[in-house]
Amino acid sequence: MVFLDQSIPQFYQTILNSIADGVYTVDLDWRVTSFNRAAENITGISKTEAIGKPCFEVFRSNVCERGCFLRQAMVEGSVAANQSVYVVRPDKKQIGISVTAAVLKDDDGRIIGGVMTFRDLTALNHLQKALRKQFTFGDIVSKNRKMLEIFSILPQIAQSRSTVLIEGPSGTGKELVARALHHHSLQAEGPFVAVNCGALPDTLIESELFGYKSGAFTDAKKDKPGRFAQAQNGTLLLDEIGDISPAVQVKLLRVLETRKYEPLGAVTSLETNARIVAATHRDLEQQVKNGKFREDLYYRINVVRLSLPPLVDRKEDIPLLVDHFIGYFNQLHQRQVPGISREALSALMLYDWPGNVRELENALEHAFVLCREGLIRMEHLPERVRPRTLETTAPTALTLKEIEHHAIRQALDRNDWKKVKTAAELGINKNTLRRKILRLGIQRQVTSLE
Repeated sequence: MVFLDQSIPQFYQTILNSIADGVYTVDLDWRVTSFNRAAENITGISKTEAIGKPCFEVFRSNVCERGCFLRQAMVEGSVAANQSVYVVRPDKKQIGISVTAAVLKDDDGRIIGGVMTFRDLTALNHLQKALRKQFTFGDIVSKNRKMLEIFSILPQIAQSRSTVLIEGPSGTGKELVARALHHHSLQAEGPFVAVNCGALPDTLIESELFGYKSGAFTDAKKDKPGRFAQAQNGTLLLDEIGDISPAVQVKLLRVLETRKYEPLGAVTSLETNARIVAATHRDLEQQVKNGKFREDLYYRINVVRLSLPPLVDRKEDIPLLVDHFIGYFNQLHQRQVPGISREALSALMLYDWPGNVRELENALEHAFVLCREGLIRMEHLPERVRPRTLETTAPTALTLKEIEHHAIRQALDRNDWKKVKTAAELGINKNTLRRKILRLGIQRQVTSLE
């Protein structure tokens, strides 16, 4: 017979109450038989209230109805150690905890109950948030070496009035960097105006940039200020500047040189003091060599150049970005998703993210739609992100590099190291697979019989 709390010798009660982790035990009917002081503090439920009640009425966690760790330990014999879940206190506050479940046996080895130990992760979460502040600049999140180097010089660049060129693949956060430059600039109180040059045809881009006067063309009923006028005393982002035509390049060069422009139909020039930031996903230097971009304009905008790496080259940022977006979507949708499972995170680490940070954000928003409670799991992720087989997920307690190494190594072994077949199973390009093998130092073990 399992002891009830009041029958525990005082010596053992003192030991249980001195433990910083919460501890409670249950009998074979899932009723609470002991409840220590830390368990009271973490759950907000007193020992008197807890003893004798079904554990799911006391320990209200997001895994009680399905995936109960105590049930897995007592019925299925599986071990659950340091699993991240959350409990809901009587005051409706959610507390993130780490739990470990085990069985209780008598002297004859018969199961007589179960024991759950759990640790409050609130302080750890606060510490992690404090540490994450070291890896942010404005709304940009990264701990990648190259990105941190950019973070270190952004304040000095922001305080200057020099034109800045931001290069990087689509979805890497070029506009976020431009906004960060603006918010830390001498003209931070002024407007930030962005225009996507690649989305506008030549017939419209000139009027969008410089504006027009009434009567300049048939439908010009009244004066319209352009983006340069809107960005006066602020910052103007010329996004995808590599897509503008040679004719517009000439006019833009003149504005950058003289700081003056003429709206369509105007007879006098207007002055601009807007800080110019240009961005592109193209290799402008190569376009200059190919004659597609003016050399003089290139050197005019390339006063300070910042090159943002693709997400595939900064995978150490994925956990930070995941946490950042979960916090953002929790606030946006008034949800309380506590985090992401290790299996789902390993899938995100394995995927190559051709759409970069923007694609990762979209994938997590997709997961938020499907995840109604608890952690984001593998089935909540978009299908394109999931590994082709469940065996590509990694075990717990590995570093991020080891997670990716483990998943690829398993797939290679299953396919007898046939790279084309392995790449197809993982859903990645064979050249990408080769790069990963070299980067992660994955080698095939050769036995003496081979």
